[in-house]
Amino acid sequence: MLYFIGGFRVNKKLVNKKTAFFSFLIIGTAWMFDAMDVGLLSFIMPMVKKEWNLINSEAGLISSISTIGMICGGFYFGHLADKIGRKKTLIITLLTFSIGNIVLAAASNYQLFLIIRFFVGMGLGGELPVAATYISDLYHGKKRSQMLIMVDSFWAIGWLIASFISFLFATTIGWRGLLLLTALMGFFALMIRKNISEIKEPSHLKTGIVTAIRNSFHGWTILLWLAWLMVMFSYYGMFMWLPSIMLNKGNTVIQSFGYTTIIVVAQLPGYFVAVWLSGYIKTKYVFAIYMLGTALGAWMFGNVTSSLWTIIAGCILSFFNLGAYGAIISLTPTLYKDHVRGTMTGLAEGIGRIGAVVGPALVGMWIDQHVKITMIFLIFMLALLIGAFAVLLLPEGQQEEDNLQ
Repeated sequence: MLYFIGGFRVNKKLVNKKTAFFSFLIIGTAWMFDAMDVGLLSFIMPMVKKEWNLINSEAGLISSISTIGMICGGFYFGHLADKIGRKKTLIITLLTFSIGNIVLAAASNYQLFLIIRFFVGMGLGGELPVAATYISDLYHGKKRSQMLIMVDSFWAIGWLIASFISFLFATTIGWRGLLLLTALMGFFALMIRKNISEIKEPSHLKTGIVTAIRNSFHGWTILLWLAWLMVMFSYYGMFMWLPSIMLNKGNTVIQSFGYTTIIVVAQLPGYFVAVWLSGYIKTKYVFAIYMLGTALGAWMFGNVTSSLWTIIAGCILSFFNLGAYGAIISLTPTLYKDHVRGTMTGLAEGIGRIGAVVGPALVGMWIDQHVKITMIFLIFMLALLIGAFAVLLLPEGQQEEDNLQ
């Protein structure tokens, strides 16, 4: 990681390299906490399902309702970041899902759990586009895309921590205890408040979100949204159900969490290779390559039977899917001017999360209807191919121009 960061250029008019590096680590850690929460949700789903005797479609709704909150959070907080500043908005999002998880741990029934999880999702959905916008403001030139992919690698670290914690403590502290661990990110919000500065003055937009979107909409925006839809549909549809699918293959809870942890490790080299590639080819080509690789992994995962090949296929899936996710996050904020960057990034990610709602819900329904895992992952493979071709039709963008700042 330090090798890649060392060569990055920052906007010297705004901040020096040392300050930029420190800010990068703080934003990356916030990103990690976000991933930790999402990862823990996938691990606690089987436990919540067992406690309240839920069917698969009801368990899938837990992920979907969280994602609906993330859609709303992306829309609202992305626009808020343009109005009041990235730093203030980032702190608000962290506190929202931190305090929300404390309340969620005390949920007494399934219905209450869903309601609270919606608000936790709002904080989660707002944090990622705001953090990406902050990094996009901080760095410039062609290297900006590499830094955005690199900060997204903290997502893999968060998932690894979630996997590790679940593997060690799930059977002792239960799902409520796991949720309380995520509340630690509330203290991290105080660190952000004291140790990073606002990169740019907020625009104090007086126009509403609809007007801001209309003024920044381009014909190719639909293609960008389609790419986001496909990557979110595949990622959340596959990974939110990964521990449960492992259980359905005959593994124990501990084995399922252990195998998933191994698979998640493959995300880190996937990110680093994507960063390296983006130094030689355009980001949209990196995204297309990684979506095609994910499609191969989906086909393999759906057809393997042994535990060894399940892990191998899962690692391929993980390597490419998360690299594709990093590439689309890298591409999106660089396509827009800074005064609408938060709004349009939040919108694109929010639109994409519609796929994240549909994906887990459909998998739950398909499993209840005894649809074969092979067929489910074939559908994901086709979705990934669509996303790859959609992004190839996007314009070159402005990520290599220095005059955006």
